[in-house]
Amino acid sequence: MKLSQAVFAERRQRLMQKMTANSLAIIPAAQMQSRNSDVEYPFRQDSDFYYLTGFNEPDAVLLLLPERDAGNTVMFCRNRDPLMEIWNGYRAGPEGVEAEYGMAEGHPVEQIDELLPQLLDGVERIYYAIGQDEQLDQQIRHWLNLIRGQARQGAVAPSELVMLDHLLHEMRLFKQPEEQDLMRRAGEISAQGHIRAMQYCRPGVYEYQLEAEILHYFMQQGCRQPAYSSIVGGGANACVLHYIENSEPLMEGDLVLIDAGCELDYYAGDITRTFPVSGRFSPEQKALYELVLQAQLHCIEMIRPGVLWNAVHEASVQVLTEGLVALGLLQGEVAELIEQGAYRDFYMHRAGHWLGMDVHDVGDYKVDDEWRPLEPGMVMTVEPGLYVAADNQAVEPRWRGIGIRIEDDVLITPEGCEVLTAAVPKHVADIEALMAAQ
Repeated sequence: MKLSQAVFAERRQRLMQKMTANSLAIIPAAQMQSRNSDVEYPFRQDSDFYYLTGFNEPDAVLLLLPERDAGNTVMFCRNRDPLMEIWNGYRAGPEGVEAEYGMAEGHPVEQIDELLPQLLDGVERIYYAIGQDEQLDQQIRHWLNLIRGQARQGAVAPSELVMLDHLLHEMRLFKQPEEQDLMRRAGEISAQGHIRAMQYCRPGVYEYQLEAEILHYFMQQGCRQPAYSSIVGGGANACVLHYIENSEPLMEGDLVLIDAGCELDYYAGDITRTFPVSGRFSPEQKALYELVLQAQLHCIEMIRPGVLWNAVHEASVQVLTEGLVALGLLQGEVAELIEQGAYRDFYMHRAGHWLGMDVHDVGDYKVDDEWRPLEPGMVMTVEPGLYVAADNQAVEPRWRGIGIRIEDDVLITPEGCEVLTAAVPKHVADIEALMAAQ
């Protein structure tokens, strides 16, 4: 599944319609990053740049000029180079970005210092995400100084520099139907990867072997990389929220928490499931698991347009705190415990985040200092959890070392919501039945 160039062209036009008159936007591509010696990390394009271009090469810069008669989309990119293409793969080149990517003009990136000051001359406002690319920040300052130095010849430098993030990220927050389809498919692939891990799991298997099962399935489905570093935490490792070592053997009687999702054409899936290594929950594991599941189901049920973002988190806190009191892990009045933040010893993160091209996707959670209401087209995760640290002396030993999180990806629709990752089991009976059938 890939988006057509018509989609990227429409996005560029939509963004330019939001820009002020006589302005210019500068959006840089990502650069290759060194891993060690002569080895580089696999290239992953900057999400903002890819959102507007679909162009998957490093060292490029996109310009948007809404009112330019000669063409309002200009891209600087690497030139064709037969020798380098033998070693590192084909390049589109300036001709290719015009013919294949719909740009009005393509230029070699080596010419950017020569041509950019000309394009900036007379522009009033620059839209640019300053602070993210130090080298380009310095180049922009250099270009502005060049224009100011030509003031006696009639050159006029831009007088405003405005962060592009708000305009562009507000667009990215609302997923169009073609994006929803991609995320739906990413959710399905991610779900099947988790099912594979449940079926493969048994005592003595290493955490990294479950990770390998998941990544193997992702790649079979055309997802060359996960959306983020996979978390596979057995036993007390599940209480480390961003545990990615994935190096320990899984033990009889423990739970294992897996937080993993694929990336499909730059769109992320993000699922967490927690299940017993041996296939059956102990009484304590089941009690905490069903409490987390109750909180998650309650939160999903309330998601619909108009609900405030923070109301979902507050609902998870209410359900989990009531349950912790009922189980004896907290003592006191529920309202007072919430006011004191006592639940944070067991639940120290938020109930979810925006999801899209980035796993923690862009978009404001507040507007005018108020929690924003959910709207159709937004995609969020719902992921309450409970984590009883192995050294938590305030609870009975039978509870210690249990970490549980249950996470799904949820699309807000006009009527309510759609769970994009529903294919992977999360009820106790369904998990145990699936693992028993392996």
